[in-house]
Amino acid sequence: MKNTLAGVNLKANIIKIILTSLIMFLCQSCFNPFAPQLETGSDGGGSFISDQKSIEGLFQNFQYSYTFKDTTIYGNILDQNYSFVYRDYDLSVDISWGRDEEMKVTYGLFKNAQRLDLIWNNIVSMTSDSLNIIRSFNLTITFNPTDIIFIDGRVNLDLQKADDVWKIIKWVDESNF
Repeated sequence: MKNTLAGVNLKANIIKIILTSLIMFLCQSCFNPFAPQLETGSDGGGSFISDQKSIEGLFQNFQYSYTFKDTTIYGNILDQNYSFVYRDYDLSVDISWGRDEEMKVTYGLFKNAQRLDLIWNNIVSMTSDSLNIIRSFNLTITFNPTDIIFIDGRVNLDLQKADDVWKIIKWVDESNF
């Protein structure tokens, strides 16, 4: 009788160890659909947001800021001495503004658009020191399903690298919008 009880206790202990190990394994490998992990970039190895240590990283953050309507990221791509210049074809004059006005205008765009799709195309021109880049783009602004604007144009950017980070100093809009 004693051997039978010892055998039952041994089996119970083995079952407890197996169940405890199984529970610990399952707890460590569980996926909670209500608390998923943060998604990484499309290459699977990095974040959507760049450190802007490369020019492509600057353009990546530019695109991210428009896609997610993120003024914080957008503000980080602009230098404190930033200026924007565009041509008013009706008045035949160039109009410009600084960083503060740019942030207000961009905030208004981000707030009023339902969706922004910015696609960077090829670099048309770049100086050897990478301080001036002309690049084409396609921008689709969806205000509502019946009010969609398509813009194809080029940006002419003067860039500066300070503290190992690229920023836009001047943006001359070369689109015909």
